[in-house]
Amino acid sequence: HRRSLKGNTALHDCAEAGSLEILRLLLRRGARVERAGYGMTPLLAASVTGHAGVVEFLIRGAEEEQQEEEEEEEGPRVPCTREAAVEALELLGATLVDKRRDLLGALKHWRRAMELRHRGGQPLSRPEPQQPVPAYDYCREARTMEELEALVTDPDEMRMQALLIRERVLGPSHPDTSYYIRYRGAVYADSGNFERCINLWKYALEMQQGNLEPLSPMTASSFLSFAELFSYVLQDRSKGTLATQLGFSDLMGVLGKGVREIERALLHRKDPVADASQFTKALAVILHLVFLLEKVECTPEQEHQKRQTIYRLLKCNPRGKNGFTPLHMAVDRDTTTVGRYPVGKFPSLHVVNLLLECGADPDSRDYDNNTPLHVAAQNNCPLIMSALMEAGAHMDATNAFKQTAYELLDEKQLTKAMMQPFNYITLQCLAARALDKHKIPYKGFIPEELEAFIELH
Repeated sequence: HRRSLKGNTALHDCAEAGSLEILRLLLRRGARVERAGYGMTPLLAASVTGHAGVVEFLIRGAEEEQQEEEEEEEGPRVPCTREAAVEALELLGATLVDKRRDLLGALKHWRRAMELRHRGGQPLSRPEPQQPVPAYDYCREARTMEELEALVTDPDEMRMQALLIRERVLGPSHPDTSYYIRYRGAVYADSGNFERCINLWKYALEMQQGNLEPLSPMTASSFLSFAELFSYVLQDRSKGTLATQLGFSDLMGVLGKGVREIERALLHRKDPVADASQFTKALAVILHLVFLLEKVECTPEQEHQKRQTIYRLLKCNPRGKNGFTPLHMAVDRDTTTVGRYPVGKFPSLHVVNLLLECGADPDSRDYDNNTPLHVAAQNNCPLIMSALMEAGAHMDATNAFKQTAYELLDEKQLTKAMMQPFNYITLQCLAARALDKHKIPYKGFIPEELEAFIELH
């Protein structure tokens, strides 16, 4: 009767593995049939993993109204309601569609479920159908045997039936529900139907954000998949009919959800250090989406919407690895690598300018007191350094190791020769450095904002 970390009993593990003999043995020894995480019974666990033999064994009492006592070696009869058996057969059919690509096998199980549902003149009721889901192409579940048989002529509608059944039986919180929606979207993308893919993925993302913890691995994976798909569609090799299917609203919708995920994460964040890696990756994907937005046309109103969303992100003051702000990350080449496939390229002058225009602080500091200018210097980006200094970044600001950005430039590169630090140093800056150099006490004698200015140097 002990449970694993995810709440499974040994019966659940047997059902998931298809170990029928061990499952029978456990039942003979008095194992109780209980529910695990997400309300999963061993019967549902067998259905969702596609082990038809275990399902048959567990539902035998519900399929036959009057059965003789079975031989001892068959194991004790497991109590199973008609409703549980119907849902198990429906879910098993959905598994065969999405996991085994066995449409005929799925139809066989759905027929049995339909017969069992209407047995005895008292059909089992099921939830009233909700509004048709656009992502499912407005399909509804078959409610009669005639509607079920009609599915044979439309394999695509059968695939939508599988998604509808899984969402009803397992619920939107179960990871498999959104996983198979995303899988079906990926299949459409492989065949060039990007519109269907994007619609399904958006639906799955909304489901994840409404039911999973902020920045759960599955939600993070959804955002990354979107960025990689958008990048592929916008590349030269897929231009033409494919690229026309991707517009501002698609990219903007996902960017808005990405910022919402950051807001949710900061609201529920318990240990910023523990989830720094996941948080940094989420910020990186957002920056990649901003990078890609430059490649699609937009109206002045849409441009305003984009900047409002970036402002929302900056207002959260999110911090990635080593205290990096989004501006630090936009000037760091490490931001380029977010997944297996290329998306945007960093450092990015366009993203830097957009962040600065939306209010990013050019003198923000990471945990080593590096400003974005220091990071840009380490990446040898003179154009980006110039943009930061034009926005007010201090060329002579020092980090925790008393280094200025100019000192971090690679001596072997032409970049250092191109930069003229004295063009950007004011008399105020020189005075601040003189106070520090000669250790002249100033705290308490000057306004607080001037104290902060001196500490910057």
